[in-house]
Amino acid sequence: MKADVVVVGAGLAGLVATAELAAAGRSVILVEQEPAQSLGGQAFWSFGGLFLVGSPEQRRMGIRDSPELAWQDWQDNAGFDRAEDEWPRRWAKAYVDWAAGGKRAWLREKGIKLFPIVGWAERAGNSVPRFHITWGTGPGVLEPFIAAAVSSGRVRILFRHRVDALVKTGGTVTGAAGRVLAPSDVARGEASSREETGDFTIEAQAVVVTSGGIGGNHDLVRENWPASLGTPPAHLISGVPAHVDGRMLGIATAAGGSVINPDRMWHYVEGIQNWDPIWDRHGIRILPGPSSLWLDALGRRLPAPLYPGFDTLGALAHLRTTGHDHSWFVLTQRIIEKEFALSGSEQNPDLTGRSVRRVLGRVRGGAPAPVEAFKHNGADFVVAGDLDELVEGMNALTPAPLLDPVAIRRTVEGRDRELDNAFGKDLQLAAIRGLRAYRGDRLMRTAAPHRLLDPAAGPLIAVRLHVLTRKSLGGLHTDLDGRVLDAAGAPVPGLYAAGEAAGFGGGGMHGYRALEGTFLGGCLFSGRQAARGVNAQL
Repeated sequence: MKADVVVVGAGLAGLVATAELAAAGRSVILVEQEPAQSLGGQAFWSFGGLFLVGSPEQRRMGIRDSPELAWQDWQDNAGFDRAEDEWPRRWAKAYVDWAAGGKRAWLREKGIKLFPIVGWAERAGNSVPRFHITWGTGPGVLEPFIAAAVSSGRVRILFRHRVDALVKTGGTVTGAAGRVLAPSDVARGEASSREETGDFTIEAQAVVVTSGGIGGNHDLVRENWPASLGTPPAHLISGVPAHVDGRMLGIATAAGGSVINPDRMWHYVEGIQNWDPIWDRHGIRILPGPSSLWLDALGRRLPAPLYPGFDTLGALAHLRTTGHDHSWFVLTQRIIEKEFALSGSEQNPDLTGRSVRRVLGRVRGGAPAPVEAFKHNGADFVVAGDLDELVEGMNALTPAPLLDPVAIRRTVEGRDRELDNAFGKDLQLAAIRGLRAYRGDRLMRTAAPHRLLDPAAGPLIAVRLHVLTRKSLGGLHTDLDGRVLDAAGAPVPGLYAAGEAAGFGGGGMHGYRALEGTFLGGCLFSGRQAARGVNAQL
C-alpha cells in the first residue's frame, strides 16, 4: 500500500491531522488497531472541555481575561525547569496565543458550538473560568473531523491494523509495517482480540504518530511515576481503556525518536469505580464543586488549599504521604445535587445529546440521573441518615476500620460551627463564598453554604475516592512543525507526532501541571500543527 502520509492512531489528534492533510490534497492512510466502533479514541469519552481565553462566552459571564493572564497562569503551573523544556515552552506559548486568538473562530468554522456557561474545573490553576464545554461533549468535538476523514476521497482508514515498526530508508522514515488483526465486534472501549491474520506494509513520504498515552498500562505508569508524588499507588483505576498502553512510543523511539519528560503525568484523585464498567478497572472522575469535606483515609481533613476541585496534583502528592490509596468526600444531598458532575460523554446525556430541556434540569434542582445512579449503585458510595451510621458504612468499605467516629464528629461539627457567622477562619468556607460571587458557580456549580448535619440538607453521603489514571504529560520530543526530534535534538526525517503521544506538543507543553481544558485543545492544536508541518515538507 502507498500514500503520501500514514497517520498512526484514529483519535482526535490523528483525525485532525488527517482532515488537514486531506484538505491540502494529500493522500492519507489512517491506521488504527481497534475496530471501527472505537473511531475517535479517548476524545469520545471526554466531557468536551476546551480552554479559551477572552471568549465571548467569558465576557457574557462577566469574566475579564487576557492572553497575559493566561500565559502567567500557564507558566506558574507548568514550572518548566529542564533543558529539554525549550520546545515544550514554545508549544505552550503558541497554544495560549491560539486559544486567545483564532481557536474559537476555527472551532465555529468546523461547526463546533459551546455551552454558554463557562466552568472552572481546576480553581488553583486558572485565575478565571476558562473551561468551555462543547455542545455535544466529546462526540461533538470529534464530529467534523470524522466527517472530513470519512467523506474524503483522499483518506483510507484501516481498522484492525496494528503498527509494529516504522520503516526507514536511508535514515528517513518511509512507512509503517505491522500485523492485521482479526475483525472484532466488541463495543467501543471493550478489549478487542489480538488474533493476527496477516501482515501489512505501507509506503509513505511521512508518518504521523498520534497513538495516545500510557494511562491504560498501569505497569508503565508506576515505572514512570514521578518522585515528587511519592510512591505509586498499589491500587489504581483506569480512566482510559487498556489499549492506551504506550506501545507506539517505544516503536517511534526504535526509529530514532526521543521521549522526554516521561515522569510528568496527570492523574485524578477523585476517581470512583464504575458500577457499569466498559473496560477493565473502569473508573469515572468526579468533577466536584468546592463544598464537600475532604478527608484522608484516616479521617483527617486535607489542609488548605486542597479543597475539592482546586489542585489535583497537590492533593495527590499530599495523599501519597498518608500510606493509603484512598480518601473520602463527606457531603449532603444538597451538595451532590448542585455540585457533582461526572466526567465523560456517557455520564452527561443532556449535554452530549444537546438537549436544552434536560440541561435546564440541572438549574432547577435535583441531581443528574447518572449521579443518582452512582449514588444508588456505586460501590464507593455510602448514604446514611446520621453521622454515626455514615462512619459505620465508611468503615465497612475498607479491610480494617480506619475511621474514628468521635474524631469525624469533632471535625464535622467544628466545620458546621463556622457557619454561625458570615465570616470566620475556615478557609474552605471563605473560598466557597468567594466562588459564589461568580454567577456561573452560583447558578450551577456551588451550593449555598450550609451545615453538613442540617437534616433539611440530607441525607449524608460519603464517597470513597481512588487514584484514576488519565493523561501522560510527557511524550515524543517535537518542534513546532510536529517533527520528532532525536536524542541530539535534530529532526528524524519523515517522522512527526501529535496529541498525547507528543505530550500534546513538544514532548510536554503542560510542564508538570495542566490547566483544565487543554487536553482536547492540545490534540486539536498539535494535530493541526503536525499536518501543516508535513504539508510544508512534501
